[in-house]
Amino acid sequence: MQHVTGSTQREGALQKSLKHLTLRMHHMGSTTLALIPLHLPVSTVSKPVNPVVMSLLMVITFMWCVAPGCAQFPRPCATREALRTKECCPPWDGDGSPCGASSGRGSCEDVEVSQQPDGPQYPLLRGGLTGRSGPWCSTTGRASAQGTSWASTARTVSLATLGRVATREESLSGGTFSTCPGRRGIKLVSYLNLAKQTVSRDYVVATGTYLEMENGSNPLFADVSVYDVFVWMHYYVSRDALLGGPGNVWTDVDFAHWAPAFMPWHRVYLLHWEHEIRKLTGDSSFSIPYWDWRDARGCEVCTDELMGDRSPQDPSLLSPGSVFSSWKVLCSQPQVYNTRGELCDAKDEGPLRRNHGNHNRSVVERLPTSAEVEFTLSLSDYDTGAMDRSANMSFRNTLEGFGDPQTGIGNSRHMGMHAAVHVFMNGSMSSVQGSANDPIFLLHHAFVDSIYEQWLRRHRPSPSQYPESNAPIGHNSEYHMVPFLPLHRNREYFISSKDLGYEYSHLLDANLRLAESMRPFLQALQDVWPWLLLAALSGGIVAVGVAAGVFTARRRLGGSAWLHGGKWKNLFALPERQPLLRGDDHEDGHSNYQTTM
Repeated sequence: MQHVTGSTQREGALQKSLKHLTLRMHHMGSTTLALIPLHLPVSTVSKPVNPVVMSLLMVITFMWCVAPGCAQFPRPCATREALRTKECCPPWDGDGSPCGASSGRGSCEDVEVSQQPDGPQYPLLRGGLTGRSGPWCSTTGRASAQGTSWASTARTVSLATLGRVATREESLSGGTFSTCPGRRGIKLVSYLNLAKQTVSRDYVVATGTYLEMENGSNPLFADVSVYDVFVWMHYYVSRDALLGGPGNVWTDVDFAHWAPAFMPWHRVYLLHWEHEIRKLTGDSSFSIPYWDWRDARGCEVCTDELMGDRSPQDPSLLSPGSVFSSWKVLCSQPQVYNTRGELCDAKDEGPLRRNHGNHNRSVVERLPTSAEVEFTLSLSDYDTGAMDRSANMSFRNTLEGFGDPQTGIGNSRHMGMHAAVHVFMNGSMSSVQGSANDPIFLLHHAFVDSIYEQWLRRHRPSPSQYPESNAPIGHNSEYHMVPFLPLHRNREYFISSKDLGYEYSHLLDANLRLAESMRPFLQALQDVWPWLLLAALSGGIVAVGVAAGVFTARRRLGGSAWLHGGKWKNLFALPERQPLLRGDDHEDGHSNYQTTM
């Protein structure tokens, strides 16, 4: 049920804003120093461990280049020097200046953190925590017709490459691929597996707290694959707050779920994931397909050609015929980490598991229906009340799965919509922190994002509908999303996908939908056009040869009585056994057309 899709989960220890800034402060002990939430490039804020030390931590400054975050660290930010100084503004290859400042790509500067009050769900920070800012490296966002560009440790990231060049389409329609089934399915599976098998060149993930790293003197990071960087981010953004010592955790905190940032956060997660796949494969047109699970009786994408069928030997495992059967998961055992009072160590935790349909039916009866999706879309308020799982008549809470999809009442006994799909999968997908291990997570969240997009277009909410204050920690409009690089505020993604540079095929108008439906076939023609051109040229040459032969023959036989006498007409004629018309039959003085039986 992982309300996962935001793949950069957070922890709660300092404050969401600080958390993002610092990426989560883990209180490691009565005298815990700030733990660097190893995350993005940013220096990671200090995480107060103790209310007494909190004020001291506020004085500590951190400089990061481009991004706020706390999950994976850009490699240039995972050094002893960067950790000890809490400053990470690596030079851009293009001009050698920190964050590419000389070229206007970004700048190393103080990060402004929202000082608006949070909701009551995370009481450990009550008591006047203000002035939460420290030197940070952010980028200058430039809006253009092509999208938004930003600096990212040494590369330019463009939302245009995530959006306008591609339209997200269904992976399945009525049980069959909507377009070019074999080709699209093979490409998707191949790209996913390549990402799983390729160690990330740009990021490492933290496996210890700042205290365990001896204030930066002993860096504790791990290399993981491109795919697993995102698995780790999702774990990190939703993990429980470590309060110091084994078993001492606060579980009611999540920076990407159970509150208003659920949909904006996951939207950014998908955009970053698409960007990384495009960068890895060189396929600038790649986009994540979605699985339309409305009214589905089972997991339609669970075939060996797509996301993997179930194993005949063990229904909780994937079929040996699927490449995903060899995948190993990580960061999927939150109870173990909480018991130890430690972070996930990013080690192999066994095979990917899925036993779709054999779930607890007292929690989820079935997959969501079209009627439930339509009811959810009819709710005009983005969020209501305490803006958590108790919110009534809240579009966000109902879509996330804690509001009843038939009545809109919060704290529903049954989970619906987004959460229902996670529970239905009954395996790795059913753990919030570990759900991103299953590649179905991406197809599922792409469809959830399309429902969010439908709601935005239907209701056209004003920016003020997104809460500026009193949301659960980390979810106010001005909070930076936890581990993304560059920095993103929650409110910046409370806008249409069209403004971010991407579309959904089923939301296009009729003309655009027709053009989009033709695109796969036009792309397929690109592979065969040389042969078609060769065939056309060959046919043209043959036709010219035949015409020339006929012309020459007529000139040579021009004076022949045989040619003019019409005998040549019978050259290729077959003898007629019985005429179709009989001139000697008459009826009432009129000719009668008959055929031979």
